[in-house]
Amino acid sequence: MLRRPKEEIQVTSFTDLNLSEPLLRALAAEGYEKPTPIQAQSIPSLLAGKDLLGIAQTGTGKTAAFALPILQKLAAHPERAARGACRALILSPTRELAAQIGESFRVYGKFLKVSRAVVFGGVSLNKQIDILRGGVDIVVATPGRLVDLIERKALTLAKVEIFVLDEVDQMLDLGFIHAIRKITGMLPAQRQNLFFSATMPKEIAGLADKLLTDPVRVEVAPVATTAERVNQSVIHVDPANKAKLLAELLKDNNMTRTLVFTRTKHGADKVMKHLSSAGFTAAAIHGNKSQNNRERALAGFKAGKVLVLVATDIAARGIDVDGVSHVVNYDLPHVPESYVHRIGRTARAGADGSAIAFCTPEDRGLLRDIEKTIRAQVPVVEHALGLRGVQQLAPTFGWNPVKDKPQGGKPHTRGQKPNRNHGGAQGQKQSSGKPQGQKPQGAKPHQPKHDGGSTGGSQAPKRSGGSNWMTELGKRQA
Repeated sequence: MLRRPKEEIQVTSFTDLNLSEPLLRALAAEGYEKPTPIQAQSIPSLLAGKDLLGIAQTGTGKTAAFALPILQKLAAHPERAARGACRALILSPTRELAAQIGESFRVYGKFLKVSRAVVFGGVSLNKQIDILRGGVDIVVATPGRLVDLIERKALTLAKVEIFVLDEVDQMLDLGFIHAIRKITGMLPAQRQNLFFSATMPKEIAGLADKLLTDPVRVEVAPVATTAERVNQSVIHVDPANKAKLLAELLKDNNMTRTLVFTRTKHGADKVMKHLSSAGFTAAAIHGNKSQNNRERALAGFKAGKVLVLVATDIAARGIDVDGVSHVVNYDLPHVPESYVHRIGRTARAGADGSAIAFCTPEDRGLLRDIEKTIRAQVPVVEHALGLRGVQQLAPTFGWNPVKDKPQGGKPHTRGQKPNRNHGGAQGQKQSSGKPQGQKPQGAKPHQPKHDGGSTGGSQAPKRSGGSNWMTELGKRQA
């Protein structure tokens, strides 16, 4: 049975939460004065030893909501962690979020003698084994690496006093349910449990019922509510035009720091290469990248050296980068809640931001699911490279984008699934990663290169190919 706090506590500063002087000093040094709603409602219950289920959208301060009371409770009883054991365990779905949580514990606990370790994959396992075998007060870990360390007897969970599952819904989305069950089966019966999540699907409720004991529920935003200061829009576009559309949008000087989400790792690399060839500073981050590459890409994005960071959903949560001006959903996610987490990367800390979604004819069902989840319709924005702009201007140049054949000779229909392995006709090699219909660099006007072998020259555009009218479309837009 989930219990809500009996009454709303009027909290105007961190001093109202009965936090210790070293914690207040650390918060003051960071310029933090007033707690967020999730912090104000969670910290008193956690200091009292209650289990808690906290639900809040991304960017609301969940990390401090559990880090501050954990640090205070451990510092109040400063016995050293047993060898090969830890006193507090925090599970995170991604390496980036684990690193961010570890950094938060370092910042908030810099005036306390509390040891900590962050462990995740992609780095030396032996170094992590050496750190843990001496005993650590706080361990922040990803589930897979934690299981590896336990199996190598570098860490036992028998002494855990506080257990935290952060971003529980993403843990389940990433398939960590079996690892979570294995880990929770090793924990002692007497412990404090904390669940924090941005959404509350049925699977989370079932897991909470099994692992939480008489928990307090703190919910500071409706489930799947998008950030209020995010200006959302959607552009309907043909799959072949998405890369060119993205490049055109990025010419806007207001897009100062843009996060682009793709559905696959291969897609992220492909988009990054296309942007780099178009003259934009871009980097990609996904699960196949080494940890050093991921950290370097993120650091460049934070420092402003990288204009565009292309990512899979590994970066949808936990990446706290100030000043993200735009989020572009290059591919709509299959899980509608992921849309909420993605666009939550912008409009943080009271700033404004924009989120642009690309919707192909095949993805219209995904868009409907997103709108149903957020209980709002995403405004449609027309663009010359969007479906409507293409359909309105193409007949001017004697081509029907629905009935006529695109280059390569195969009929094209709005509901046709794109060939993901080839850029033109089936069996032909894709040319330099550019979308169909885009004028290659160095080609003269009205002499587009065709995969299907159509003639160039200054003759009038032909109905059988798309490149000539696309060239004229680009001129009109410019």
